[in-house]
Amino acid sequence: MRSTMARIVWALIVGLLSLASLPAQAQDQEKRLALVIGNGAYQAGALQTAANDAGLIAQTLQAAGFDVIGARDLDGETLRKSFRDFIQKVHDAGPNTVAFIYLAGYGVQLTGENYFVPVDAKIARDTDVPVEAIRISDYTHQLSALQIKAGVIVLDAARSNSFAKDSQPLAGGLALVDPDPKMLIAFNSAPGTVAPDGAPPYGPYAQALAEMIRTGGLSLPDVFDRVRLRVNEMTKGAQIPWDAQKIDAPFVFFERKPDAPPVQADAALRSKPIRDYSAQDAYAAALERDTMQGYEDYLQVYPSDPLAKRVRAIIAARREAITWRRSYNADTPDAYWSYLRRYPRGPHAYDARRRLAYLSSALEPPPQFAAIDYDVPPPPPDEVVYVDRPVLYYGDPVFAFAPPPPPPVFFLPPPPPDFVVLAPPPPPIGLFVLPSPLFVAMPAFVAAPAYVVPPPNNIVFNNIHNTTIINTVINNPSPTPAQLAAAGARPALPGGPVSVAPSLPPAALQRANLTQPAGPQAARPTAAPIAPAHTLPGATNGPPLPQTATAPAARPALGATPTAPATGPAAGRPATALAPANTRPQTLTAKPPTAGVTTTAPATAGRPPVTPQQTHAATAPTANVKPPAAPARPAPAVRSAPARAAVSPPPAARPAPPPRPAAPPPPRAAAVAPHPAPAPRAAPPPPPRPQVVQAPRPAAPPPRPAPARAPPPCPPNKCKH
Repeated sequence: MRSTMARIVWALIVGLLSLASLPAQAQDQEKRLALVIGNGAYQAGALQTAANDAGLIAQTLQAAGFDVIGARDLDGETLRKSFRDFIQKVHDAGPNTVAFIYLAGYGVQLTGENYFVPVDAKIARDTDVPVEAIRISDYTHQLSALQIKAGVIVLDAARSNSFAKDSQPLAGGLALVDPDPKMLIAFNSAPGTVAPDGAPPYGPYAQALAEMIRTGGLSLPDVFDRVRLRVNEMTKGAQIPWDAQKIDAPFVFFERKPDAPPVQADAALRSKPIRDYSAQDAYAAALERDTMQGYEDYLQVYPSDPLAKRVRAIIAARREAITWRRSYNADTPDAYWSYLRRYPRGPHAYDARRRLAYLSSALEPPPQFAAIDYDVPPPPPDEVVYVDRPVLYYGDPVFAFAPPPPPPVFFLPPPPPDFVVLAPPPPPIGLFVLPSPLFVAMPAFVAAPAYVVPPPNNIVFNNIHNTTIINTVINNPSPTPAQLAAAGARPALPGGPVSVAPSLPPAALQRANLTQPAGPQAARPTAAPIAPAHTLPGATNGPPLPQTATAPAARPALGATPTAPATGPAAGRPATALAPANTRPQTLTAKPPTAGVTTTAPATAGRPPVTPQQTHAATAPTANVKPPAAPARPAPAVRSAPARAAVSPPPAARPAPPPRPAAPPPPRAAAVAPHPAPAPRAAPPPPPRPQVVQAPRPAAPPPRPAPARAPPPCPPNKCKH
């Protein structure tokens, strides 16, 4: 008995030791998922770098082991579906998942909420914002509610815009928010401020973020602290990013190997009090800490330094943002009156009055009310000039700020030489597909953590140090099939060209298949038109039409139901021209093949193609195309009259006779009659009357769906953080 117990205890000890010796990746696998969107083709004004910025961040996240879903220039419906699908994918991934969302484009704020604007949004008034744009908090709350390790939301969207010009103005930039648990929120520009328009190929924020992600060994707070310093340096102080986080779990994008060179930044030198630095180094220290206390310490020590004026503007914007956030969280008339008493013409004065109107309260502070207690004191008189305006831009020449000096090396080492000037990316390979920048090989001493689950079909992640694959496949716009097979690449779109770009969201992929009639190959500049295997009757080089049938001019016959895109435009239909980044696809309208044929609606690039299998069904007799009459009974009237399109309305000179009682109702444009009615046998047959068929509206390219209406503003004490 004693020996049996000893063997059991010994077996337990061996088992525990074996479990402890397992590698980290076998114990705690970490999945990394990312959604990257770059909207630049806005109707209200195109953005030059948004799509490229999203492509750069997507590629950098791919190198760090993220399974990236990315797209550019999405409309409201597709964007909402993409968000929902991504949230579901994160939910299905499990608890030890890191989710990363990057949005480049236009962002606006309204009454304390931030919105991301789709490319098809029409925002003429402030009331259009909740309907046309995407409220960010709807998705951050969902992401935080999931059992994940960490979530990162990056809004590269604080820009000057021309929205809501027909109503009360919107506050500039993005609104200060409180991050949810396990979440980090980052803006490309501090709350209440806007960033300058970046010059191609990449904006300073995206390039700095990519640089810091590629730097091994940095925690999430260190990454975004360095991004703030780098962007401030690159823009000469015109742009100061911001972030806030409540993430407790440790996370690094890349690890540094033991043989890595020593880090130049010294944590001991960076943690000294502000008074122990020189004026220029103290500015870098205050900027890295990015707190009200740090900026105020700078002014106490160096009130007359040339950089003090710039620091006062930073404090003014942050104080106003904190005051408004506190008022919005309280969401009472007293809170909004308290804000208006401090900032009667502040950036959020119109927002305060919007909420007061919603609460059915007076729009101006009454003589007596219970003012709320803010976390910050009222603004001094010298700050009012910076916040007494709807939009604050640190690079405004009116302020004449002194340019900040470069940060010292112990705060921010210089960028790698190969990551200072980046080449522009090649044109995208297809609709909605992100640009693929030229990848810069990672240093040999930097690698993704071993516990990261390798993402599927990610040749960037598998070859971050392999310069041969980088040069011959990743950075090669036209690699050979053997090179692609060696790298394990596959098409980004089903049936389309192979790309290292991230996969499209399912909603964007479906949209692309409906918008591009020629399939993914149509988006390639070198793709040549290929005729379908079976040409429609009446088209150029096609078989002749039946004697009694009407000729379909410049469009496919009604009843053809698309199932698979063709590889080129069919004869008689317009070809889709290659749409460059941030532009809408254009259409080329083909001439009718028969003189005198009239049509009611031109063919458009949004019309799905007809495949070889479908052309037989399309040429079969339907309710709109009568079967050929018997040879013994010709119809002279039909032969002498010019052919009409199957969907042409009746001419005004010849009114249509009353419908026959036994005739079935006209079918829908997309329906195929499985059993067409036989031809009438009355002799002589009456002249064929034109078919009264409603012409389908042109799908150019394809019609914009009605945006989903967002819920009305929250009632008191609802929907708050």
